[in-house]
Amino acid sequence: MLQQILEAEGIHSFLRRSPGFDVPEYLASGPRDVVVRRADEERARELLLPTGKADLGRRPKPVDPVRLLVILIAVVAATWVLLSVLL
Repeated sequence: MLQQILEAEGIHSFLRRSPGFDVPEYLASGPRDVVVRRADEERARELLLPTGKADLGRRPKPVDPVRLLVILIAVVAATWVLLSVLL
């Protein structure tokens, strides 16, 4: 239904399973995210706000590359220490 509202206004969208519900046990159930182009985001929010289905608070958090690098180095170091102790 939400996709039909957007399509009627010329906004193309697609559905994807929400994070945490993309496992086989939730094949036909669970929440879905309606994904639109960034250029159409504001207009889509305006259209979907009256439906009560526009979740304005959910946006993916940007990945901090420094934090990701630190975690990767820590995992590699822990694996190296564990393997050196076992072998």
